[in-house]
Amino acid sequence: MLLVLGVNVRAQKFEGRAATPQIAAADPHVARMGRMEVRPDGGVRFSYPGVSFFLNFEGTWLSASVQASGEQNYLDVIVDGAARKLHLDKGAQTLVLAQGLAPGKHTAQIVNRTETWQGIATLLAFDTDGKWSAAPQLPARKLLLLGDSVTCGASIDRVAGEKSTPAWSDPRASYGMLMAQQLNSQVQLVCYGGRGLIRTYDGKTNELNLAEFYGMTIPTLSDAVKWDQREYRPDAILVAIGTNDMTLGIPEREQYVQAYVSLVRTLLKDHPQAQIMLTEGGILRDEKQVALRSYIAETVRRVDDQRVHAIASTGYPGDATDGHPTREQNISIVNDLLPQVRAVMRW
Repeated sequence: MLLVLGVNVRAQKFEGRAATPQIAAADPHVARMGRMEVRPDGGVRFSYPGVSFFLNFEGTWLSASVQASGEQNYLDVIVDGAARKLHLDKGAQTLVLAQGLAPGKHTAQIVNRTETWQGIATLLAFDTDGKWSAAPQLPARKLLLLGDSVTCGASIDRVAGEKSTPAWSDPRASYGMLMAQQLNSQVQLVCYGGRGLIRTYDGKTNELNLAEFYGMTIPTLSDAVKWDQREYRPDAILVAIGTNDMTLGIPEREQYVQAYVSLVRTLLKDHPQAQIMLTEGGILRDEKQVALRSYIAETVRRVDDQRVHAIASTGYPGDATDGHPTREQNISIVNDLLPQVRAVMRW
């Protein structure tokens, strides 16, 4: 069961005892999941939501040294199963991840909540007053999800009557991370709010859309970092793109299908071990959903590869506060997709 406190707990300065030898975020005692850039100093830089760090330690407190590019970055910190949300200040800071713990063994997980476009964070190092234990073992299965803000977990922690803020994003409650839990799998969320396959929600084609940000670790035009696809070999790739392409109307069929075919062939080439599933995402309904399903079916036909599959999504309306799927609707998306994914993967 996911636990996220509704209270926004801001970062604190840590004033504890002298720590045991500090370890870098890239240290072997830290298990890592998601797309990230490992720096020469052992720091780890990231911007995709869902990027996660896992530790086992013995001690009464845990802290981390981090940097943030702005004021919109949030992390989830889960210690011994209890979660809280931390807001990062711009620049360098030390975060109290846990304090006042009973002596003995503890587990910690740090998860990037922030949507891709809202900020870049760097986790530098960890401190504790005890000792480090071996890193947790991550699942052998691997998922890769390619999508937009729905895949990122946008607006799941919405507050009725308030204006949307970065604090509303909650990738741990997104359909992708929930589905990975059900499948006992690692997951990468490679997603970008407002972007599509060929154009953004406002019709722009000169910004990063899926074919471009798929190949990036830090997907910003001003600070792009290329991702080495050999670093993560997914067993299953789920592509849930198209909602933003449809915002201004249904795009021309041939252009769209050609772009989709090109993307799928790139995925086949990059990941010869993976099954690839194409779906419409969790928002589209009515004639736009029908059109995208038709485009997906034609893409599968033209690619003509046994590793490429079309699976169906249900469109959900969000609620009166926000058009993105709610927390409950993300669970429904899992229930829609999971049986189809299991059938393709024979899991």
